Amino acid sequence: MKNFADRLVRRIAELDNPTVMGLDPKLDYIPAHLIEEAKAEFPDDREKATAHAIWLFNKALIDAVYDIVPAIKPQFAYYELYGIEALKVLDKTVKYAQEKGMIVIGDCKRNDIGATSTAYAEGILGSTELIDGTSSSMMDMDCATVNGYLGIDGVKPFLDVCSRDGKGIFVLVRTSNPSAGDLQDLELSDGRKVYEAMAGLVNGWGSELVGEEGFSSVGAVVGATWPEQAVEIRKLMPNNLILVPGYGAQGAGPDAAVASFTADGRGSIVNASRSLMCAWKKREDLAPADFAQATRDEAIDMRTKLNNALKDRKYV
Repeated sequence: MKNFADRLVRRIAELDNPTVMGLDPKLDYIPAHLIEEAKAEFPDDREKATAHAIWLFNKALIDAVYDIVPAIKPQFAYYELYGIEALKVLDKTVKYAQEKGMIVIGDCKRNDIGATSTAYAEGILGSTELIDGTSSSMMDMDCATVNGYLGIDGVKPFLDVCSRDGKGIFVLVRTSNPSAGDLQDLELSDGRKVYEAMAGLVNGWGSELVGEEGFSSVGAVVGATWPEQAVEIRKLMPNNLILVPGYGAQGAGPDAAVASFTADGRGSIVNASRSLMCAWKKREDLAPADFAQATRDEAIDMRTKLNNALKDRKYV
């Protein structure tokens, strides 16, 4: 059985590109001609028309970058926002990206305890037993983001599915939002910060899922907005993959984004969502109909900047 970490690390190396494209669609990100096309397709159903516009947008962006970007990261909230038809589009988007050879990281930040956590893990990553006794994969994501702050009883069902099915998870350790420090920077009685304690837990949780490339399929989410802390977290998690949000629209540049990479420039993947999805809005030289070309150009530029930053590390 393939190991998720091996798959991701090898795909990054193959494309020489440690990036993931976030697919967090909002209607105001979508060019007007796609909106009009969707309205024409479903003139009497505004919810289906809305979802179809999202699909047309997602498909075009995947077509534009699948040969240069290793993975996509759809954020569940933006599909839940637009209802059941958009959730169907999420499913179509996942399957289409996988058909194109892309790895899919489902950004859902799930957690609960006991049977509920098992339901999340099986529904998003694993398989579900149906009425006739057979099993079927439902969302069939390659990986999911998980909130580990409930402890091991909420994480273990995901670990079990990762072990059984070759899937992966990224556990929240140090998030990119401005108020993250209100909790994650609190000091414990032993002198460690809360995020450092979480990093230690994730390192332990993933110890049995280290693949041939030397990385565990149990990874961490560490925001690019905290580069100094990312350096320290990498020391605590030498064998864990790290998902790096915060690049681009959230304010972090390439130097900060590569702070969590290992000394040999591996082990992390940097997410960009709005800066890729909305690249067309900054391109006066391109017509809106060429929005996908703008995304591809931005993805190439991001790849170049990250690779250059890895050659000249400023945070070590």
